[in-house]
Amino acid sequence: MLKSIIIKNFALVESVEVDFSSGFSVITGETGAGKSVFLGAIAMMLGQRSDVKAIRDGADRCVIEGHFDISSFALEPFFAENDLDYCADDCIIRRELSSTGRSRAFINDSPVSAALLKELGARLIDIHSQHQNLLLGNKDFQLGVLDVLAADAHLLDAYRQKYAAYSAAQKELASLEEALASSSRDEEWLRFQVDEIERAALREGEQEELEQEQQELSHAEDIQAALYGAYNAIDGNEQGLLRSLRDAANALSRISAHYAAASELGERIESNYIELKDCCDELQQRASRVQFAPDRLEFVDRRLALIYDLQKKHRAASLGELIEIGKSYRERLDKIDNSDWELSQARKRCTALRSELAAAATVLSEARRAAADKLKSNITDILVNLGMPMIRFEVEIKEAADFAPMGGDVVTFLFSANSISAPQPLSDVASGGEMARVMLALKSLIATNLNQPTLIFDEIDTGISGVLAERMGRLMQQMGSAQRQVLSITHLPQVAALGASHYKVYKEETAKGTLTHIVKLGKEERVREIAQMMSGEVLTEAALENAALLLSKS
Repeated sequence: MLKSIIIKNFALVESVEVDFSSGFSVITGETGAGKSVFLGAIAMMLGQRSDVKAIRDGADRCVIEGHFDISSFALEPFFAENDLDYCADDCIIRRELSSTGRSRAFINDSPVSAALLKELGARLIDIHSQHQNLLLGNKDFQLGVLDVLAADAHLLDAYRQKYAAYSAAQKELASLEEALASSSRDEEWLRFQVDEIERAALREGEQEELEQEQQELSHAEDIQAALYGAYNAIDGNEQGLLRSLRDAANALSRISAHYAAASELGERIESNYIELKDCCDELQQRASRVQFAPDRLEFVDRRLALIYDLQKKHRAASLGELIEIGKSYRERLDKIDNSDWELSQARKRCTALRSELAAAATVLSEARRAAADKLKSNITDILVNLGMPMIRFEVEIKEAADFAPMGGDVVTFLFSANSISAPQPLSDVASGGEMARVMLALKSLIATNLNQPTLIFDEIDTGISGVLAERMGRLMQQMGSAQRQVLSITHLPQVAALGASHYKVYKEETAKGTLTHIVKLGKEERVREIAQMMSGEVLTEAALENAALLLSKS
């Protein structure tokens, strides 16, 4: 529960620190005093969207910090999963907003995302404002309420897993059908392309080899003449290089006994002679192999022309890319050829998963129907106590046209405030006051099932007066306990008198401008505040006596 809150530089609040206790507390104040500012600060602290306009004029940032006792609410797994320090009796959440628009969030002094803060905030405080009564007309909200009261989270999780698997299988089937339909339209074209490329019998590296061979065949005579010319220059006559090198080596050998350097020089010349002799032999061999072959050149030219044409046709930058394109065409064609089997398998999978989904939906629906009877009974008892003696409340559960993420049910709350009219959809027939009472009744049941630490009601009693106001206050009082905290913003003295603690929001004109404050009232201050709520600006003795009487009854 919320132990305390510190608000600095938020809207009209300069600096406020308020301590709260468990049980039922009330917050009062004149219209426009700043109760909505207080709620806005709490909402921002809990991770709701922030706006730099919320920063008090003249300040460079605002800070809202809350201290919570979470020792009784089994939140250790949340902190462990998100690698956060867990402090059961003083969990601190803080939100900071600078004038530059930068927002920062912290849980126990660890920086976190606004989304994570919002997730934790939803588990700590539930704020009910007047516009939330409109949710009663939302079928998803009604279904969610029923699920909370059915305590079917494990069944809903099991259903959702089946639904996710079935949805994925459906998408896969649709994708396969679309791909095959597209490919089938192109089947004839694909077969022609595959036949053409595969008939060419292409292989990696072939293009480079053919281009080299084309060059050799096209210039065979020039190449052969050059090779023989080089050979003759080296060893073609008696004045050739080889004969000269041999003579030089012999001359140095004859003087090596008398001249030491001659031996080394002779060895170097001998080495060059051997290398050059080897080159000469290779020149002769290569020259003898080079031949002008018109038939082979014609074949190479045709082969290269085919490769170039295919590359241009399929926009391939290389032979390797062309080969890969041919493989992709073959794969698409094979997929078409195997399409009947693939489609059959995909459809079988969808059918099997839909059967599993239907079974999970049935189990979930049975739990909801059992909870619906309990909800009808419990909410009827509460609403009768809240001044609706002829109330008829029904939970209609119909089978949806198809499975949805929340199951196969459509839930509608039906309502009638009298014994004459048949129950109709709640949002169609209930008045504002009736909607408020129904929502309060639902919140009381939800809070019990969810073990919600703190609930804040923002003028949920609007449009209610007299004995009904007291009964609504009593219900909120019952919802508050040693481990649950209920805060009610109210304009009704009957409700205000029932709070174990009473806080007042008021404005003050100062040298810094208009400032909003919130303070906890003492016993005498409560009497005066409730009396003022009853009589207006001028306090009368009768109002003071009535206020004291109300407080004594509470």
